[in-house]
Amino acid sequence: MDLVPALEEPLKNVLGPPTAKVMAEHLGLHTVGDLLHHYPRRYEERGQLTHLADLPMDEHVTVVAMVADARLHTFASTKAPRGKGQRLEVTITDGSGRLQLVFFGNGVHKPHKELLPGTRALFAGKVSVFNRRLQLAHPAYELLRGDGEEAVEAWAGALIPIYPATAKLESWKIGKAVQTVLPSAQEAVDPLPDTLREGRGMVSLPEALLKIHRPHTKADIEDARSRLKWDEAFVLQVALARRRHADAQLPAVARRPSPDGLLTAFDDRLPFTLTEGQRKVSQEIFDDLATEHPMHRLLQGEVGSGKTMVALRAMLAVVDAGGQAAMLAPTEVLAQQHHRSIVEMMGELAEGGMLGGAEQATKVVLLTGSMGAAARRQALLDLVTGEAGIVIGTHALIEDKVQFHDLGLVVVDEQHRFGVEQRDALRGKGKQPPHLLVMTATPIPRTVAMTVFGDLETSVLDQLPAGRSPIASHVVPAADKPHFLARAWERVREEVGNGHQAYVVCPRIGDEEDDPKKAGKKKSPEDEAEKRPPLAVLDVADQLSKGPLSGLKVEVLHGRMHPDDKDAVMRRFAAGEADVLVATTVIEVGVNVPNATAMVIMDADRFGVSQLHQLRGRVGRGSAPGLCLLVTEMPEASAARQRLNAVASTLDGFELSRIDLEQRREGDVLGQAQSGARSSLRVLAVIEDEEIIADARDEAAALVAADPELTGLPGLRTALDALLDEEREQYLEKG
Repeated sequence: MDLVPALEEPLKNVLGPPTAKVMAEHLGLHTVGDLLHHYPRRYEERGQLTHLADLPMDEHVTVVAMVADARLHTFASTKAPRGKGQRLEVTITDGSGRLQLVFFGNGVHKPHKELLPGTRALFAGKVSVFNRRLQLAHPAYELLRGDGEEAVEAWAGALIPIYPATAKLESWKIGKAVQTVLPSAQEAVDPLPDTLREGRGMVSLPEALLKIHRPHTKADIEDARSRLKWDEAFVLQVALARRRHADAQLPAVARRPSPDGLLTAFDDRLPFTLTEGQRKVSQEIFDDLATEHPMHRLLQGEVGSGKTMVALRAMLAVVDAGGQAAMLAPTEVLAQQHHRSIVEMMGELAEGGMLGGAEQATKVVLLTGSMGAAARRQALLDLVTGEAGIVIGTHALIEDKVQFHDLGLVVVDEQHRFGVEQRDALRGKGKQPPHLLVMTATPIPRTVAMTVFGDLETSVLDQLPAGRSPIASHVVPAADKPHFLARAWERVREEVGNGHQAYVVCPRIGDEEDDPKKAGKKKSPEDEAEKRPPLAVLDVADQLSKGPLSGLKVEVLHGRMHPDDKDAVMRRFAAGEADVLVATTVIEVGVNVPNATAMVIMDADRFGVSQLHQLRGRVGRGSAPGLCLLVTEMPEASAARQRLNAVASTLDGFELSRIDLEQRREGDVLGQAQSGARSSLRVLAVIEDEEIIADARDEAAALVAADPELTGLPGLRTALDALLDEEREQYLEKG
């Protein structure tokens, strides 16, 4: 019997324990298969060597160059007082620039013998500056020896794979290890069905692995990459398709609103008409709720597009049909706010069982972790008896103690803060799985929605309700043009003078202990603006009250305040008793004060694109136009400034989410959204490979519909197990 399949062979058996240990600890590679799937990041062409002229500071680099000269110097030092200290200085060149290498002490002997003028080699190390010149100290190197003319020709034309490496393990050592295990690639089991692979003219998996690690031409690399991208997209889409398929098999209670019940009464008392978009999306949701298997729908809508209204109508439809609805919010501030606004929107319809309540009314309860014991007991009682048709809460709703009478719908606000596991825990609360509606105000490009939320159907609200005002956004370069910042505070005073209110947002609170470890080292002059710690709420509020905003009523809000204090501040601000609210990003989602028209975001470069877009959505919620000022000290040419210019130039969240994704690594975006496997993309780029992902989704759906158990595809089942294992592992770690 075959002891261990070739690709599952532990690396320590093949490469020896020391190398295997470094690979496991620093790169997360444990088996031969893991190493074969550690793909090169790029390829060096020996004929066109890396330009020494544009080496990045403080980064590990690999360069191919020729030794121009080598000199051995002796010097006196504390360790070698008699002038016996030795320093070898080697200058290398590639035609575009020169670079100094230095070796000290006993480390000089080997390079002194080997690095003779005219020698060509691969050098790897961290670029640093000494005496205003770039250098590599003690670089690792690999001599490039060619015998005879042909060998040199072949050598110059070859493509050298450069692997994602670490300080402990250089790229070419990884390359050598890959060459050792490459023969095992022949035994790789192909996850793609033959018909799919042949139909799309793709190379087999063993061939793709050979071509990506040992390409002869650029076409080889292309073939390999397009094939491996398909693997990643397809296996992930099959996992999602199977999840959708399994969900569709679950039974659910169909919930149809009664013709003259709570929903009709609510619609009749609305002081405005719903937008076309709200009506269309509501209809999609009502159609889903009327089926006998659970709805799984993602509702995307720009900040202020009226998602809460759509969600509330869905909840009322379920209450009408005799069920209960639960809404999960990511923070207490937000849960309290949703509770307040829903009770206000419903009026007497939210006073079920009370004097003065309408006859179709129900009870709307709030459940959060910081509630008093008596209020909490009452809320739990209302849920278990069915007295409360609607409950709004935080993670507290997922706790074991919380029992429902008949949970029919779960609405999750701001999905990216809830993983799959929490959705599942809440779904387990119903006698049968409840319907699920997930809302997000962070616009998600179509392919990310397919990849990250691929187990959900998607609805998009892209119209703003009537009466919403446009928001003007401007970048305020505080370092280049200090008078712009002074003008920003004047603008805030003007808005307040006109009877409006303003937010000032800062990246941190300001009562943290300073970490001495972080204080020490700093980087290049580009990072001047990064040198100081990010501006803090408590300091800024103090400076503004004494300085540019003196005489105005300035309040503070941040995440470490007691929930009651936070709520009190928000109530005062909403009631117009405070002029300016200096806050952290706790106001990012859901805070609704129509009278607030201006927002100044300090150190705006410290926030992500989608976060800035979310924050900006807090102003311009009434009839007066909104103003958002992005204050930064970053220099004009920096990437951070370009990012801010992009935010200032468009209010289209979908456009911004694309920019955001192109600037960050996908892994961050996907990793945030769900557990591990989604971020294990190695060659697939979510934005560039839109077509592959869409095609893979169609192919996966067709395959799973025809054969949900994947009976004839052992390779695909193995690949799925590996993907889901990684997911499960991440989940356990989080647990």
